[in-house]
Amino acid sequence: MQVRELWRHPVKSLQGEQLAEATVDADGLVGDREWGIRDEATGNILTGRREPSLLLASARRTDEGDPAITLPDGDSITGAGEATDEALSTWLGRRVRLVSALEEGPRQAEYFEDATDDTSQALTFTMPTGHLVDTLPLLLLTTASLRRGQEVHAAGEWDVRRFRPNLLVEVDGTGWVEDGWCGQRVRVGEDVELEPKAPCERCSMVTRPQPGLGRDLDVFRALAREHGATFGVWSSVATAGQVRLGDTVAVG
Repeated sequence: MQVRELWRHPVKSLQGEQLAEATVDADGLVGDREWGIRDEATGNILTGRREPSLLLASARRTDEGDPAITLPDGDSITGAGEATDEALSTWLGRRVRLVSALEEGPRQAEYFEDATDDTSQALTFTMPTGHLVDTLPLLLLTTASLRRGQEVHAAGEWDVRRFRPNLLVEVDGTGWVEDGWCGQRVRVGEDVELEPKAPCERCSMVTRPQPGLGRDLDVFRALAREHGATFGVWSSVATAGQVRLGDTVAVG
């Protein structure tokens, strides 16, 4: 097994960037979900669950550590501040602010009770301290799970971007392989050791349209039917270090 893709999402729910190598620390992939867009009216961090248009923009992390955002119309904005907040507010049609994960304040976001119905009840969850992740610092996914997804919903596009992992691991065969990693140590390359804890519960995010991918409610329905609405596994970091494309991945 080896690392096939490395993904970093500097701004929560925006499209991310593929990397050749990355640093992993106790909070996950350095630079991942370091920023979020806060709704000034509610105080909540916006996500693609409640604001699907977020997935139409993208973000990368500059060498200086600033978020560089490209809006759907091609306009680019870099760094936090009034100009960025104004541009984001104009785009989204509401007053918002780009906030750091280190900033004091509410860490709540909303999701729909029924992932296939945007008129269902909106519920609130609280993100842990650290990066603006839903549960744990790192999300792992395997190519075997992507192939299994394609089997259970053959008409769907099981593009890795729908599922927003940090590490996509190349594994032979098909099946929900990474589920069996929970409770074990996963060594990546020479340095990094991860501790997968639990399958990732999925929501409306996997159904949302984004550049090159259409809306597909049946992706979630297939996961709900075949795999308890989970896909990939959440992991904590046991040993920090560098990860690179092609690194060997060993379990146990």
